[in-house]
Amino acid sequence: MSSDETPNVPAPRTSREAVREKAQKVHAQQSRARLMRRIIIGAVAIIAVGAIGTAVTLAVTSQTSKPQLSPSGMEADGVVVTDIASAAIAGTASATPEPEPSEAGASETPSPEPSAAGAVEVHVYVDYLSPDAGKFERANARLLAQWIEDGAATVSYHPVALLTASSNGTKYSLRSAAAAACVATHSPDQFYAFNHDLLDDQPDVGSDGMSDEELANLAGAVGVDNAKTVRSCIQDGDYVSWAKEATTRALEGPLPGSDDLVLTAAPMIVVNGEAYVGALDDPQELSTFVMSVASEAYYESATPTPSPTATSAPAQ
Repeated sequence: MSSDETPNVPAPRTSREAVREKAQKVHAQQSRARLMRRIIIGAVAIIAVGAIGTAVTLAVTSQTSKPQLSPSGMEADGVVVTDIASAAIAGTASATPEPEPSEAGASETPSPEPSAAGAVEVHVYVDYLSPDAGKFERANARLLAQWIEDGAATVSYHPVALLTASSNGTKYSLRSAAAAACVATHSPDQFYAFNHDLLDDQPDVGSDGMSDEELANLAGAVGVDNAKTVRSCIQDGDYVSWAKEATTRALEGPLPGSDDLVLTAAPMIVVNGEAYVGALDDPQELSTFVMSVASEAYYESATPTPSPTATSAPAQ
């Protein structure tokens, strides 16, 4: 090597330009990476917002596409029972059980007689989870059935849901009231038997209660017509919204036939617009109250007829 040869080292200016170019390339790569990240994040955000919007739209659409159904065959949210014989409870010799013993003893309970004012109107508000509602049904079912058969009273059962929060979150009161509305709509002749069985063999307060499938099975056990339709109605909760609204209407009042009564408990028995406040398990006391109300209705509606008076013959 000659002494005038020098190592291949770039000049200072060339070295600085190389470093600058490398730095610019790195910066450009980083800029592109940041841009891609922003694009990806933005795309994900748009997709997420779109998915949420779609879910909300579907939820709203499903809510609005399913109509709010109302049961048929009801008067003032109650089912008027007119035929006991066709609703005989399966597996028993009679349509209703014997009343529970009470202080009234075994003496025959009197029945109100149809009067000028017509049959007495009895409205019974029942929550199928209420122990008192079950007590009233077991004690007075035979008495009410006899009045219906004699034409002395019209009896309407009003399913309500006051104990919805007392079944471990299953909303049994609400669902059973809706199930009763399904039977009343699609198989009205079996409503009485279904209503009686729900009250006669109740789940305990604080338990889960019966499932929708079990409620549908009970409806089948009493021999409902259109069994598939009734089952679908119960399991799909067709009348759950109605049951909730009917309960609200009863709580706000006035109750049928009254001026200012509102639902305060279940059961609540209203006779010709007057609330019964006697013992729930005493048919004698209930009968006495109903006869008293019927008597008042008779005297209020009866119009005295003037009697003819003798007149003297004109003098000749």
